[in-house]
Amino acid sequence: MSDGPASEGTTDEQPGAGAKGAQVTGARSAPAPELPRRAFARGVRLASLPAGFAGRTAIGLGKRLGGASAEAVAAEMQARTAEQLFAVLGQLKGGAMKVGQAMSIFEAALPEDVAGPYRAMLTRLQDSAPPLPAATVHAVLARELGPGWRSSFTSFDDTPVAAASIGQVHRGTWADGRRVAVKVQYPGAAEALVADITQVSRVARLTGGWIPGVELGPILAEMRERLVEELDYTVEAASQRAFADAFRGDEDFVVPDVVASTERVIVSEWLDGEPLSTLIAGGTQEQRDVASRRYLEFLLLGPAEVGLLHADPHPGNFRLTPDGRFGILDFGAVKRLPDGMPPAVGRLLGVALSDDADGVVTGLREEGFIKRSIELDGRQLLDYVSPFLRPVLTETFTFDRAWLRELFGHINDVRTPTWAVGLRLNLPREYVLIHRVWLGGLGVLCQLGGTVACIDVLEDHLPGFADA
Repeated sequence: MSDGPASEGTTDEQPGAGAKGAQVTGARSAPAPELPRRAFARGVRLASLPAGFAGRTAIGLGKRLGGASAEAVAAEMQARTAEQLFAVLGQLKGGAMKVGQAMSIFEAALPEDVAGPYRAMLTRLQDSAPPLPAATVHAVLARELGPGWRSSFTSFDDTPVAAASIGQVHRGTWADGRRVAVKVQYPGAAEALVADITQVSRVARLTGGWIPGVELGPILAEMRERLVEELDYTVEAASQRAFADAFRGDEDFVVPDVVASTERVIVSEWLDGEPLSTLIAGGTQEQRDVASRRYLEFLLLGPAEVGLLHADPHPGNFRLTPDGRFGILDFGAVKRLPDGMPPAVGRLLGVALSDDADGVVTGLREEGFIKRSIELDGRQLLDYVSPFLRPVLTETFTFDRAWLRELFGHINDVRTPTWAVGLRLNLPREYVLIHRVWLGGLGVLCQLGGTVACIDVLEDHLPGFADA
């Protein structure tokens, strides 16, 4: 079993700080190069992806002319492209890295001949990124915990156990003997993330007019607020404490306690377990089934029990512990739902399952998913969403890549009359993170390949669903 708590986007561990006579293990290294923060510099890095592909295509053509087989050339090009994708997104970290991590969740939706060569690299993006040197980590710890930060630990491992978009995690032992995970934010991560958000916003403003049913302003504002919030680890620590208190002593779920926190460092108790990313690669069917059910339950229990929706569904943030519980890590991205999941979600799902086309249109319009100026045919709308309803139309449902590919093919097939429906639907600001979590959650479930009694889970935990 791999052990450790995760913190940041897709990491496998959690944070820690403080104790006398601390020992630091691991070799010191030269200061790290500064994260590429300027928009121009980051833009050049991102531009290297298509440019690199063009260069490899030219080389591949040359090899073909030289007699190499098409299969050998294609395999080499795909391998090199995958490696560059990991290297560029990993080095940039920040928002660009988060894009790569989001891509990693949806590799399950790609055709097998396309996804195969990239799967290993995309999976690496779920759990790691090129780490910072020890000297840089020490400087952050000294700034955040004080020049005597080593006295807070009896041991501290300079080699990170996990690294992701805005921070990396180290293993340590706290002064009182507790094993801890120490999450350290990358210097310059704030500037890099803001630069990436700005770049995305500029592109979105240019394309927004092409999508008649969507108001992009509120969506971008919500994304910006949540992403900037992730940069303050004191906010994350408060969310983690709320989850830990709510699930303390629970038979099925566990959240590690926060030991100490500052704006750029979090120290959490260590959590042993098998990350979902490991189960995806080689877990037993029983492990996959249990993890899938607990994963689905937790997405609903957070709003109900804590008033918070865990909004980072990456597999590295969840694990099965040795005692059989479902462990949860990384609370940087959350959606505040003090009254729980909006009842309209369960109610509208029930209306759709009852095949009430007019009721679905009316309900979506009331919630802001259909703007007043937009007219939609109720039957076409139900046809558009019907593939998404399949998990709750049977007693149990097995999530798999084939179903996810079918979903993506369905909504992207321009030859069908329902294709334009998606372009006419709006995404209200209050539903942005909910939508992102559930879409990402489907990607994770399809990677896990577990069998779940979804309708039982929804009836037990989704407000409004059982009544509808």
